[in-house]
Amino acid sequence: MLAPALSRRLTHQGLHFSWVIAGLTFLTMLFMSAALGLPGAMLQPLAKEFGWSTSQISSALALRFALFGLMGPFAAVLMERFGVRAVVATALSLVGGGMLLAGLVTQLWQLVLLWGVMLGVGSGMTALVLGAVVSNRWFATRRGLIMGILTASAATGQLICLPIAAWMIEHWGWRSPLLPLAVLCLAVMALVLLFMRDRPSDVGLAPYGADPATAAAPAAPAAPVTWRTPFAALREASTQPTFWLLFGTFFICGLSTNGLVQTHFISLCGDYGLAAVPAASVLAMMGMFDFIGTIASGWLSDRYDARKLLCWYYALRGLSLLWLPNAEFTLYGLSLFAVFYGLDWIATVPPTVRLTAERFGAAKVGMVFGWIFAGHQIGAAVAAYGAGLSRSLLLSYSPALYVAGAACLLAAVMAMVIRRKGASVGA
Repeated sequence: MLAPALSRRLTHQGLHFSWVIAGLTFLTMLFMSAALGLPGAMLQPLAKEFGWSTSQISSALALRFALFGLMGPFAAVLMERFGVRAVVATALSLVGGGMLLAGLVTQLWQLVLLWGVMLGVGSGMTALVLGAVVSNRWFATRRGLIMGILTASAATGQLICLPIAAWMIEHWGWRSPLLPLAVLCLAVMALVLLFMRDRPSDVGLAPYGADPATAAAPAAPAAPVTWRTPFAALREASTQPTFWLLFGTFFICGLSTNGLVQTHFISLCGDYGLAAVPAASVLAMMGMFDFIGTIASGWLSDRYDARKLLCWYYALRGLSLLWLPNAEFTLYGLSLFAVFYGLDWIATVPPTVRLTAERFGAAKVGMVFGWIFAGHQIGAAVAAYGAGLSRSLLLSYSPALYVAGAACLLAAVMAMVIRRKGASVGA
């Protein structure tokens, strides 16, 4: 088989196969998130061609965010029962298929089915839970850094593809980016089927940084994983205030990123006279700074108090959103916003995962973080629909920006209320 052979060859060269798994996970999250971000460039073209309002289109995108998040805890069950490789390959096929079929839509319900249900379920089968599972299964050390890199791929994929997509839409219509993205998803699916493995023991290794003697034989699971397991994990976790503080701050994280800026930023800029391509270029700039900021956040999470990091991240994001309605909406005028907002676009994830692992343990981090991530995507769904409603009824996105900015300042305070457990998790 290809994976064990490649693992042995890499081991002889002093490299650990965990980096291959991290690379495949990086690509999966990159193109999955690109598929999630792409509809944000299509709000105005869809409205123009079909006569749908911003709030109607946003309803499909809101459903996508909600399913994306609510699938998180069950994604952990799917990975336990069917294996990471099978789940990731299925998810990529759903997202790639949804992209292809979206070019044929003529009715709003079709958009809801493809971009709301199919894309939401497909992306939710992996989501950030995949990064949490991979970083905790395959790495005994540097988990924060790995989670930062994988998280950066998720946010960067959403943002970097948008300038290319916006240029293609401007020249060839809104359907033009769908085929290339679908092909990329299916290509990554082929690589996953060939090389992805569920655990280090599948290729005769210990996790990166662990004692090689631990690779002997995989331990049997303590209890069978069933569909009730996520609810049991939720019931147990929900008795601790830390869970609700992490859930609440992550709700605000989704409210102030994916649902608001990722979905509506290009449309917002259009209201101020900035064309789609330069607006998408600002998003790409955010993506580049996010890549730096999120990896740095992972590095910092291995070394500093995660609560203080979250406090800083949310406070700076809140201030940048409160300032945005008063910005000069030019490519250069928005550059300052792109830098500050981009640096902590999703830098909140590594410290949130670390706090979850510290409080609930590495064995439960996948499912518990899955529920916390559900809060993130429910917040994103609220913002996606709420901002669209604000645009339709009030002809302005400003109220949504002010609400999100104020909520971020609240999240900064909530982060400092979290109590840390004494034990440290794999630094």
